[in-house]
Amino acid sequence: MQIRSAAVSDLDAVHRLLSTNGWAHRIGDAEHLGRLVSASQRAVVAVADDEIVGFARAITDGMSNGYLSMVVVAQPFRRRGIGQALVQHIVGPETSITWVLRAGRAGAAEFFARMGFSASSVAMERPRGRSSEG
Repeated sequence: MQIRSAAVSDLDAVHRLLSTNGWAHRIGDAEHLGRLVSASQRAVVAVADDEIVGFARAITDGMSNGYLSMVVVAQPFRRRGIGQALVQHIVGPETSITWVLRAGRAGAAEFFARMGFSASSVAMERPRGRSSEG
């Protein structure tokens, strides 16, 4: 298995991966996914047997703050360390960056806790679709 930067030529395969693994509602079409990836400072794929089996992307300033937006592994390839490898590749060895994420899916909190993430008492969010008024 190899982790590498996502390329434009990967977008159709990444779109299929996300669409078939619970992310169809968040990615729109392949063009929309392309805009998401190009707006992300870090986007990587996991490749096994010439097939994209995992994807992760993040937004970061590279110095202080980072938001881990997506970590997805194809169902048949889960529990093999691919998700962990994707996260480690995105986060890297830099310890001065505070990384945040949303861990709302079943098992996500436990998965990320094994890599040093913990629940925060200081984070707030303004969910998409809400205005700042009221």
